[in-house]
Amino acid sequence: MAKLTLEELRKLRDSQKQEFRNRKGCTHYILTCGGTACQSNKGVEIYDGLIAEAEKQGVKDKVQVIKTGCFGFCERGPIVKVLPENSFYVDVKPEDAEEIISVQVKGGKEIERLMYKTEDGKVAPKAGGSHADLPPIGFYQKQERVVLRNCGVINPEVIEEYIANSGYVALEKALFEWKAEDVINELKTSGLRGRGGAGFPTWMKWDTTRKVQNDVKYVVCNADEGDPGAYMDRSTIEGDPHSVIEAMTVCGKTIGSNQGFVYIRAEYPLAVQRLEIALKQAKEYGLLGKDILGSGFDFDIEIRLGAGAFVCGEETALLRSLEGQRGMPTPKPPFPAIAGLWGKPTVINNVETYANISAILVKGGAWFAGMGTEKSKGTKVFALTGKVVNSGLVEVPMGTTLREIIFEIGGGIKHGKKFKGVQTGGPSGGILTEKSLELPIDFETLAANGSMMGSGGMIVMDEDDCVVDVARFYMDFCVDESCGKCSPCRIGTTQILHILEKISRGNGEESDLDKLESIGKAMAKASLCMLGGTAANPTLSTVKNFREEYMEHIHDRKCRSGKCKNLVRYEIDPEKCKGCGACAKKCPADCITGEKKKPFTIDQVKCLKCGECFKNCKFDAVIRS
Repeated sequence: MAKLTLEELRKLRDSQKQEFRNRKGCTHYILTCGGTACQSNKGVEIYDGLIAEAEKQGVKDKVQVIKTGCFGFCERGPIVKVLPENSFYVDVKPEDAEEIISVQVKGGKEIERLMYKTEDGKVAPKAGGSHADLPPIGFYQKQERVVLRNCGVINPEVIEEYIANSGYVALEKALFEWKAEDVINELKTSGLRGRGGAGFPTWMKWDTTRKVQNDVKYVVCNADEGDPGAYMDRSTIEGDPHSVIEAMTVCGKTIGSNQGFVYIRAEYPLAVQRLEIALKQAKEYGLLGKDILGSGFDFDIEIRLGAGAFVCGEETALLRSLEGQRGMPTPKPPFPAIAGLWGKPTVINNVETYANISAILVKGGAWFAGMGTEKSKGTKVFALTGKVVNSGLVEVPMGTTLREIIFEIGGGIKHGKKFKGVQTGGPSGGILTEKSLELPIDFETLAANGSMMGSGGMIVMDEDDCVVDVARFYMDFCVDESCGKCSPCRIGTTQILHILEKISRGNGEESDLDKLESIGKAMAKASLCMLGGTAANPTLSTVKNFREEYMEHIHDRKCRSGKCKNLVRYEIDPEKCKGCGACAKKCPADCITGEKKKPFTIDQVKCLKCGECFKNCKFDAVIRS
């Protein structure tokens, strides 16, 4: 690669667009999911197998196989998409490679057994309209992919494919067409707010740093995604790293910075690898480094690995870690926009925020503002996980209801179970109930109902989940992740955890609920950072929305879900027991005894209360009380 001038970049884009449309002259273009989840599920073997079969069957010149980023439909991965037919294959196995090449590439026929089927067993119809390029299934039909626009579409390790899809057009504008004020105004028109959780207007943060007089300023990307179950930022970098690089460079030009840092979790090796490849390619083409595109503007980006501390998702703690100090929050003001990294003015946004920037600058702020609600514009990416049929990455316009996401996009609750609640915002968010399903998702609505947007984790719970156990899990997480700097968080999280453990053991008192609420409110007021300020949200929301379940634990010494083992007892009904011995075979404690065709019994002293007997009895003879 050689460094490009502006004219050469435009010529490259035009030629790559044509080549991208023609799929490099091949009859078939096969996209294989190269995200972490699919790669860990034999995705690499599928990719290698397709290439090997194409060569073996003599069609290697007619087919191109590439790894993309995450398609989003993680529940049914590994996924393979074949163009031009737009065939969307799910649950693909390495041994399917031979058939994909022989039947579709050589024979021209789609493979029905691999295609996604609706509940009635019929192959889903092809998508149309604005969703024509998306897989033909309901999971995608209410989504609007802005952040994820290139994930599952391009090869993230080939910069030319990003360039072909309007890549670095926003940088061109920032370097040669627009003044810094123009970029700020376009972001202001868009209404983009930070997607890391706080929802602060992006334009205002950039503009504040731009106006500070200082020879040294920094641009930082927060890729330290720490919420349990969240993987939005990881997947964005894995599938479209250049969108972050381009946006950070645009930010640098806008605010007057020459240096950027991406602070990313070391537990994301694939994302780190693809980011390193993308940075190297951008530098080779002269899109990073000295005199970018001959503009006279210098900007570089370095990667810094985080050790996985949840508190380093808080911006001041992250900056301290970047400086080589212990990751602990510092009081604000001053805010990082004025005095951040090494005391210099610093813009810090998360991955999803940056991934929106180039699309906004190319298509216009008004286009972005046309999606969403009055105060929450654009789209939001969620990691939809838990007891939902279709788990995966979901990007929807702000204002989409929880019901639409969980029951239409997500397909409802697994195994026909009853919906119980949904946790939004990770350990900092609350648990919303069935009465909240019609709520539109935006910053203000979630906060007003005891939860929060957070970075985008969304964990669905069913009737088998215990809210006391869930609250205890999140508080245990917060105790481990608290930096310990301030007393409200350090002491408050520990005290709440002790009370929740006491209730789950059957030793709770009704007055404990008042204590939980008073401690939680004190933490919200007095904690130094939002980790402590919001750590009690799961507990407070469950006490409010599921008070009767807490009362069962306290007064009846009963856990209806069977998750609090001290409150559970398993017995065998002799009238229903057929003496098959299935329960005894599955028991890890060997505490179930009996003779064939006669009722079995459980030794309560030895019983671990694991529930395996309850799960495996076909005759409903095991009773949980």
